[in-house]
Amino acid sequence: MDLIDMQTLPYGEYKWLMVYQDHFTKFIQLRPLRAKMAIEVASAIMDVFSILGEPYLLQSDNGREFRNQILLSFKSMWPDVSFVHGRARHPQSQGSVERANADIKKKLEIWMIENKSTKWSVGINFVQLKKKHSHHTGIKCTPHKAVFGFETPLGFSSTSYPS
Repeated sequence: MDLIDMQTLPYGEYKWLMVYQDHFTKFIQLRPLRAKMAIEVASAIMDVFSILGEPYLLQSDNGREFRNQILLSFKSMWPDVSFVHGRARHPQSQGSVERANADIKKKLEIWMIENKSTKWSVGINFVQLKKKHSHHTGIKCTPHKAVFGFETPLGFSSTSYPS
């Protein structure tokens, strides 16, 4: 789990982007956040856990105080989840996350240009769809197939924002 600072391009109340990536399947979940506060992140993580299930290990490179607040929130609900504190922007411990973040930012920027929109909190849905249906060389399939065991029968052909 990582946070991308979008404060230079806020959209409405959203100023942060939470990236949740399963390291085994490369499946990502993106959530816009209003603030970089433990309660806000905990709520977004709860949303992801309710869809994908809780992991055995949750890694974050955010500050220890921040992580500890989240840890306290979740330890009572999921006592078996371990939390690991990675080193911020340290390629050896966070390389996969940092590469995913860079790719997400690039795809989001392209979506905003193509759609002439600053609504990145909407664009993340298209980015998330595109990434989950893109072949990943590391896992030799798409993240969607790695998680669900099959490809979706419908192709994703457009990233245009419906007017």
